[in-house]
Amino acid sequence: MTLEATRAPAGAELRQRFDTALAAFIDRQDPSWPDGAPRGALDSLRRFILAGGKRIRPTFCYWGWRGGGGDDCDEVVNAAAALELFHAFALIHDDIIDGSDRRRGQPSMHRFFATVHDRHSWRGDSLAFGRNTALLCGDLCAAWAEQMFHECGLPPKQIHQGYAAFALMRTEVIAGQYLDLVSGVGDGSVASALTVIRMKAARYTVTRPLQIGAWLAGAPRALYSAFVDFGDPLGDAFQLRDDVLGVFGDPTVTGKSTLDDLREGKPTVMMALARDAATRPQAARLAVLFGNPDLDAEGAEDLRTIIVETGALEQIEQMIRVRAEAALTALAAAPLPSFVREALQDQAGAAVNRAT
Repeated sequence: MTLEATRAPAGAELRQRFDTALAAFIDRQDPSWPDGAPRGALDSLRRFILAGGKRIRPTFCYWGWRGGGGDDCDEVVNAAAALELFHAFALIHDDIIDGSDRRRGQPSMHRFFATVHDRHSWRGDSLAFGRNTALLCGDLCAAWAEQMFHECGLPPKQIHQGYAAFALMRTEVIAGQYLDLVSGVGDGSVASALTVIRMKAARYTVTRPLQIGAWLAGAPRALYSAFVDFGDPLGDAFQLRDDVLGVFGDPTVTGKSTLDDLREGKPTVMMALARDAATRPQAARLAVLFGNPDLDAEGAEDLRTIIVETGALEQIEQMIRVRAEAALTALAAAPLPSFVREALQDQAGAAVNRAT
């Protein structure tokens, strides 16, 4: 399946093509699954990967390719879809680290396998079994991402070019996750929280996928730099919106509890701002509630009230607007075909103005 050079495929069309490529890749792994090994992990991973998700990273990769002069082709769809496998690895491991019970409206992977253990009345600790099995599933997704990227069908030289940005993205995500852990036991400042979102989420979500696509296409260095100017502030805005939804979102829409981040004591920019602006009584209440693993719905509502009353929510919304505007200004100056610029404008709006 290919498109004429200047046609911008609809988001739903691209998502379907990514899902088709992912399903085909996973199904090709079936004959290679070792005899005698239980198939529960393979089947569960297939469901997890294909059940929902916005396919943001593959989409930015695709438009990085088109912006770099690449024509629409199934080979780049395969390469871009590989980023979704790496994203699955990151989600599974992140849920284990955060102790999150839900993902995309379903039990997180470690919770799912803990339930399997309980249902079969197996010996040992069901929670440990769930965590360990989910870790292995995440590792398999990381390995599959590498395999799918290299088997995408593009010429080896182009794959090698794109792989440099792919490898950098992987390192930044893991380093950002470590920094997130350190930040959680550190000063909890706004500056450290902003550094975490830039390393762990912003570049991984927008900048690096765009650059991977551009380098696969052999684009000039100027475009690679332009994607930094566009992608970094947009990725920051995306993650700031994610943090807002993690506390104020609708769980039936986001598919994730609004208690998880508060129970975990996630060191977000929003919470750092609330802490900085809190009165003495509010600060005392924050100390009791934020990071309390037994936080209930009433306590969470108290925290939301403090976030609003301190002006932290309003400040975050302003930060999102400023960064989104900076991204669009950079996009206007980027050396891109008009149809690619228009597609990226749409992607920017969807990334920032969202409910999931």
